[in-house]
Amino acid sequence: MKAVILAGGLGSRISEETYLRPKPMVTIGEKPILWHIMKKFSLHGVRDFVICLGYKGEVIREYFLNFRSYNSTFTIQTKSGDVELLQDYYEDWAVTLVDTGSTSNTGERLKRVREYLGNESFFFTYGDGLTSQDLNKTSSYHKITQKLVTLTAVNPPARYGAVSVTSGIVESFSERTSSPESLINGGYFVVDAGIFEVLERFSNPSWEVDVLPVLAKQNDLAAYVHPGFWFAMDTLRDKEHLENLLECGSVPWLR
Repeated sequence: MKAVILAGGLGSRISEETYLRPKPMVTIGEKPILWHIMKKFSLHGVRDFVICLGYKGEVIREYFLNFRSYNSTFTIQTKSGDVELLQDYYEDWAVTLVDTGSTSNTGERLKRVREYLGNESFFFTYGDGLTSQDLNKTSSYHKITQKLVTLTAVNPPARYGAVSVTSGIVESFSERTSSPESLINGGYFVVDAGIFEVLERFSNPSWEVDVLPVLAKQNDLAAYVHPGFWFAMDTLRDKEHLENLLECGSVPWLR
C-alpha cells in the first residue's frame, strides 16, 4: 500500500516555527515530524509515499533531495568536492513529491495526486499527527468493513488539569482524563480508490467539511477505534511535549 501525506497547510497555530518552514518539517528531536510519520508507516511495511506539497514545499523537496547528506556522517574535500561517507544513513523509501497548490483544501490536494495512486487502497493522513496504532490491523479492518473510507477514532488527549469546586471553594486539583466514549477523528485513514468519484462532485473540497459528512450520510465511512497513544502537534507546547517523550525514551509512535 501507498501512504498519502498532506504537507501543504500553513500551520498558523505554530507560527513560531512555520514562518521559516512548513509544519511537517518542524522537528521532534533531530528529525522533522514528517520523518517520524513516515518511519511509523515503514515499520508497518509501507515504504511508498506521495507527499502533497503546498506552503513552502521547496523546503520538503530540498530535504529529500539531500536526505542522505542530512542524515549521514561524511568527510568532504572542499577543493575536489570528493565525499567519503563515514556513517551512511538511508531509508528504503520511494517518495513522490507533488505540488498540490498553495490554496488547495485537503480534499482538493488528494484529488491532485490521483494519477500517482493507481486503483488500490491507500493510507491517507496529515503531516502533524503521531499514533501508536497497528496500521496493518487498521488496513485489515478496512477490508472487512468494505466501506469506501475507514477513519481512526481516538480519545482526545487530556491537555488541561481539572479543578474541583464546591460552593465557590476549590477542593482539589486533578489531571483531566478523556472519557473512553469521547472520540475524535484521529486523522489516519484507509481509503479505496473509489473515493475519487466522490471528490469529483466538489470544487476545491475540504476532506473534513465536505467529503467525510457525505460518506457518513451514504453509510460508507467506517471507524477503527484506537484507544492507545495519539497526539497531534498543533502548538509549540505540543512540540515540546513530543520532544520530552523522545528525550525520556518513550516513543510510542515508533512501534
